Amino acid sequence: MTTAAPVKTQYEAIIGLETHCQLSTQTKIFSHSSTEFGGTPNTNIDPICLGLPGVLPVLNQKVLEYAVKAGLALNCQIAPYSKFDRKQYFYPDLPKNYQISQFDLPIAEHGWLEIELPDEAGNPIRKKIGITRLHMEEDAGKLVHAGSDRLSGSTYSLVDYNRAGVALVEIVSEPDMRSGQEAAEYAQELRRIMRYIGVSDGNMQEGSLRCDVNISVRPVGQKEFGTKVEIKNMNSFNAIQKAIEYEIERQIAAVEAGERIIQETRLWEEGSQRTISMRVKEGSSDYRYFPEPDLPPIEVSKQQLEQWGSELPELPAQKRHRYESELGLSAYDARVLTDDRQVAEYFEAAIATGANAKQTANWVMGDIAAYLNTEKVAIAEIALKPTTLAELITLIEDGTISGKIAKDILPELLSQGGSAKELVERKGLIQISDSSQLEAIIDEVIAANPKELEQYRKGKTKLQGFFVGQVMKQTSGRADPKLTNQILSKKLNG
Repeated sequence: MTTAAPVKTQYEAIIGLETHCQLSTQTKIFSHSSTEFGGTPNTNIDPICLGLPGVLPVLNQKVLEYAVKAGLALNCQIAPYSKFDRKQYFYPDLPKNYQISQFDLPIAEHGWLEIELPDEAGNPIRKKIGITRLHMEEDAGKLVHAGSDRLSGSTYSLVDYNRAGVALVEIVSEPDMRSGQEAAEYAQELRRIMRYIGVSDGNMQEGSLRCDVNISVRPVGQKEFGTKVEIKNMNSFNAIQKAIEYEIERQIAAVEAGERIIQETRLWEEGSQRTISMRVKEGSSDYRYFPEPDLPPIEVSKQQLEQWGSELPELPAQKRHRYESELGLSAYDARVLTDDRQVAEYFEAAIATGANAKQTANWVMGDIAAYLNTEKVAIAEIALKPTTLAELITLIEDGTISGKIAKDILPELLSQGGSAKELVERKGLIQISDSSQLEAIIDEVIAANPKELEQYRKGKTKLQGFFVGQVMKQTSGRADPKLTNQILSKKLNG
């Protein structure tokens, strides 16, 4: 009698993200110092952000506006009444030994954003990720370690207070994600939204967007969460996904081996592609929060809320849905075109003049995108105006020029601008669509290539492409491709 093999336990990951997003204000949250990135260390500082005795903070009005707009864009409920709190902890780059943040009454709560991932067939799978809260706070300074990228192993450390007091919003998600891919897409969509509404540049290399991951595993079907571990030090979406995938495997292996998962903070090591332990995680009680005595509570009026809400643009998810339902674009095309607000607006400006949506999408995502990548420029900086792109597409559709001619003249239009129609006329590039004129050229080409004609008629029909190429060569690419193929088929098979 054989004994059935034990069923292997299936696990699922429970993932939430805490994202610090630097707001694009010109001055700091409570003082007049500049927020410019990359300045000489300890030059963008003042008595307030250094926490000198006797100074009083004053809330930057723009910070409140940006925080409310971010909350609205994330479908949050905006608190009519909120307050600031002191979060106590000692660290060399925190001059006051406390951080002004928001604890129990944040500016925004109970929101969501939609992520979109393609299935194997390329169809969009959409999922809503809950937003627990969004609150305002000040950033700390920055420690620079000599001889190592962190404190351990360094010979000495320097502190730069330029970043101290820079305005942040911290956005805390619900634990609704189940994979590294979902978490990476959530972070990308969050950055996309912040960029769309103009409140942050989301530049991860400069620290404008920093994500900490909270992750635990549990057997499928179990209601209780496992022990949560936090992962820090991820500066790309790829790192977020890789760190989560590694940590899921590490935690499952530990559980299977009967080891206890401890609540701790871990770091992602890019070089070794693994997480390592940093410190045991603090609880909220360790921070000894209490209301900030130097700042009054915040009240957002209904009128102010309506005004800020009316200033929001159409958001990425709304654009994606509209491009698919109204313009008939694929989910892939819609995702690519809406990734950057400037690109989406360029595309919309082109089709507003009557250009075919799919053809416009192909040009924007293909040749124009390649030019942007090569030249390292934004779409707003190119000389080719959306109206000119629409004009170029119309010239192709009405048979004035071929697609090949359009590609040939595109570089000049991208770098110098001007009218596509005028450029075509000036260079004598109008497509040859006269059948009698094309017949004469085709007759010449066939007569000049008897060997290829004989091979074609013996069954090597792929040589039709050769004859098309010869016609295009003789006409400098101006022959109408469709008409050329029709006439060639008749003559070659005659």
